[in-house]
Amino acid sequence: MIYLDNAATARPSERAAEKANIYLTEKFFNPSALYGGGFSVHSELEAAREKLLSFLSSPAVHSLIFTSGGTEGDNTAIFSSAKRGNAVATQGEHAAVYESFVELKNRGVEPRFTPLHADGCVDTEALLSLVDEKTTLVSVVHVNNETGAINDISSIAKAVKRKNPRCVFHSDGVQAFGKIPFSLPPEVDLYTVSAHKIGGIKGVGGLFVKNGLPLRPLLYGGGQEEKRRSGTENVFGIMDFCFAAEERFVSLSEDMKRVRKLRELVFSSLEGFRRISPEEGSPYILTVSAEGKRGEVLQRMLWERGVAVGTGSACSSKHRFSRVISACGYKESVLDGVLRVSFSPSTTEEEGLFAAKMMNEVSREYGERV
Repeated sequence: MIYLDNAATARPSERAAEKANIYLTEKFFNPSALYGGGFSVHSELEAAREKLLSFLSSPAVHSLIFTSGGTEGDNTAIFSSAKRGNAVATQGEHAAVYESFVELKNRGVEPRFTPLHADGCVDTEALLSLVDEKTTLVSVVHVNNETGAINDISSIAKAVKRKNPRCVFHSDGVQAFGKIPFSLPPEVDLYTVSAHKIGGIKGVGGLFVKNGLPLRPLLYGGGQEEKRRSGTENVFGIMDFCFAAEERFVSLSEDMKRVRKLRELVFSSLEGFRRISPEEGSPYILTVSAEGKRGEVLQRMLWERGVAVGTGSACSSKHRFSRVISACGYKESVLDGVLRVSFSPSTTEEEGLFAAKMMNEVSREYGERV
């Protein structure tokens, strides 16, 4: 099976899991325990926190709390920060952000949504026009998980702060962390990451928090994570996340360049597919449309030929049309035919070319059926 749905979830790193396995078999202690084993595990967990934090920021600017994944991180950021007035997000947000913003209306906060350009990037001028003195939160996805478009969250956050210095700025960085090089500027108050997109296991993530920013917990209990996220820490998952991230960051720039070439090779090998992803977007995502055809049918046909691709966000698979790509302004015939090919650093040229060949075959076969 050629797996090209890495934006949905990546294959877990066997090396990271092997290194972390000791936290299942031997160092299984509760890090809050006061005896030697618990204290030792707590120290190693804190070292992993420091390492993960160092990839994007420093203890002088941000801290990092561990979560169960991107959805919890997004929910914590949003419901902690948007308490009154209005909150602004883009139409291109992942469901974990978008649906949380919809829920804000039930909590007395006005949600405002910013339109997108055709490639999935946010319309920055439109976003800034929605920010006023009553805006308490702005959330802008870093890398659009359906088109791969990259939003310049640094410049957007600075512009938002100039207009309303009290506004909290959050970004969902799940598709950016470990895939594109960047550092968090101090204007970004909250930033969400997830382990399973880069070779860690599912059920682990993190939320970068600007120092001094009050954070209301989503989960209450024993007061772990400095009383900002209660619950016994998933030490195995956290250590696995750290080891997987170390693998990604050691060759991040080189992988990015190689995967970008691969993405362009795959697209140039396709016949009759309309490109949606921007060339300057994330190299790990190539979204196209077999206009006039049904993407989910093509997806099943590809699976039968040994190729796994997506039709957009896996979290939105129950809907006929992608909410995000609809917001980009495409007509229904384009929306119906969407396929998302998403790569990993280990994807080979041979795999990419075979996938392109199969995509061409199923597209032709589909046309012959009609």
